[in-house]
Amino acid sequence: MATQGSQSEIEVVIEASTTFTSHNQQTVLSIIILKRLLNTLSSILAKFHAGYFRISLSLGGQVLLWKTLNGPSNDTSILRHVLHILYPTPFIVLWSLALFILVFLSLLYLLKCLFHFNTVKTEFLHDVGVNYLFTPWISWLLLLQSAPFIDPKTFPYLVLWWVFVIPVVVLDVKIYGQWFTKGKRFLSTVANPTSQLSVIGNLVGAQAAAYMGWQETSIFLFSLGIGHYLVLFVTLYQRFSGGIQLPGMLSPVFFLYFAVPSVASLAWESIAGAFDIVSKMLFFLSLFLFTSLVFRPNLFKRSMRRFNVAWWAYSFPLTVLALASTEYAREVKGSIAHILMLLLLAISVLVSLGLMVLTLFNIKMLLPDNDPIATLLNQ
Repeated sequence: MATQGSQSEIEVVIEASTTFTSHNQQTVLSIIILKRLLNTLSSILAKFHAGYFRISLSLGGQVLLWKTLNGPSNDTSILRHVLHILYPTPFIVLWSLALFILVFLSLLYLLKCLFHFNTVKTEFLHDVGVNYLFTPWISWLLLLQSAPFIDPKTFPYLVLWWVFVIPVVVLDVKIYGQWFTKGKRFLSTVANPTSQLSVIGNLVGAQAAAYMGWQETSIFLFSLGIGHYLVLFVTLYQRFSGGIQLPGMLSPVFFLYFAVPSVASLAWESIAGAFDIVSKMLFFLSLFLFTSLVFRPNLFKRSMRRFNVAWWAYSFPLTVLALASTEYAREVKGSIAHILMLLLLAISVLVSLGLMVLTLFNIKMLLPDNDPIATLLNQ
């Protein structure tokens, strides 16, 4: 009997020891997994920058494009008829997707501000990186304008407009102020194609204000943007020696040349209430700049060798150009204008869909070690 009791005690001790060891192994495994997740997150945040908001900017432009196409119009074409039949389900799905991606990117950048503040500070002080700080606010303003659940005349719209516009104005004060006050940061030395994002921020803010009926505020933002655009446009054309030379992988940002006049034509239409002569002139300017870039494919050859998030810079300019063409076709009501609209719409949609597919199939390449902006920030 004594022997049986001893064996039972030994078995209990062995089982307890086994259970304790198994518990320790699970704890150690959980700690290892947690550390790996934290290391992965830290690596992602270190490589992540505001340039990734190109994705949300492009999707926001597409949402606004499709909302405009589904709006009231005298156009009785098959395209309009099909869109009105499908509306609003595809539009809400696209808007929700754009909102989800923008929220996700915003949370990532917020974490970057908390855990990698030095990198954010470097980005803020960099002549290229600081311009991309406009993109999240432009994206939010685009989604606000196209929101299916918020009317421009309501209080929530007003509050959100202020939340998204104030950072744009603060960045304006920083960037525009340094152009004519800091010795080594004159516009002639820091100007680059991404500098046009600051102008786009003002113009989109002006368009959103016009939807609320805030005429004076929209004119103020429009004049702030277009005034600096005129100086910036001339400076970029002259290409002073000693200016910033962008790496070949960032050449898609040259499409911003025709994005600004396209957005300006839409913003002025919102202010004037019609696609008048000023809007048409700005649209023709954007169309000319677009044609000039299309006939220079060698400029983009190096950037197209391997997929990079910079490719998303193609989408937004094409989308706002297509959006401006729809307003032009609605005003002119001619066959040539209608064909031009359909052509630009097709290019815009195909490019956006192509970028979505390429991004899904190249997710591992979204955070490369040789990212051009990350390289510039680390110089």
